[in-house]
Amino acid sequence: MTVRELKEELDLVVGIPFNLQRLHFLDQGILMDDATLKFYDVIPGAVISLCIWHYDGWTELVLAAVEGDPSKLSCLGISEDTFYRTANSQHFKGANCLGKSPLGRTPLHVIAAMGRMDCIRPLLEHGAYIHERDSKGETPITIARRLKREHFERKMFLLYWMIKSGSKDPNDLVVRGAPEKSSSGNVSKSPV
Repeated sequence: MTVRELKEELDLVVGIPFNLQRLHFLDQGILMDDATLKFYDVIPGAVISLCIWHYDGWTELVLAAVEGDPSKLSCLGISEDTFYRTANSQHFKGANCLGKSPLGRTPLHVIAAMGRMDCIRPLLEHGAYIHERDSKGETPITIARRLKREHFERKMFLLYWMIKSGSKDPNDLVVRGAPEKSSSGNVSKSPV
């Protein structure tokens, strides 16, 4: 595995875009993207440190997001109603749930990898698309499937169709005109 391939997986698992990641192993400095882990003598079970490049205020933003502290995010100017201002806060206002990382991943790709059930609905309500492909051709649905998050995959698919149809109840998504079983076991066509 190359360092870049590892960073691409970390992009999903930790939600930090690969171009902001700096990987360190022992005292060998920054691991170069094109090198293999074997080149650096990384063995199974070894510890690789993940740091963030100091770039245009992103370090503080990523650390606040990783900590999951909304008040720190507000201090960085994330929400529009905050009175805090920083040198870079104008870059972060009104985060775009349709935005893509350099690998073509959206926030929905990342939450699918992380299994964050609480984040699905807000992203879908603001236009996130479950069939958006990243540079490797993976959609949030295929990522959830690959990482064995079947429950997450089903919920994302159901919420997507509920929002798309304007339904509040999953039972409203039943296809009209589909055959229904009667109490006697006979199949009949329901009225349209």
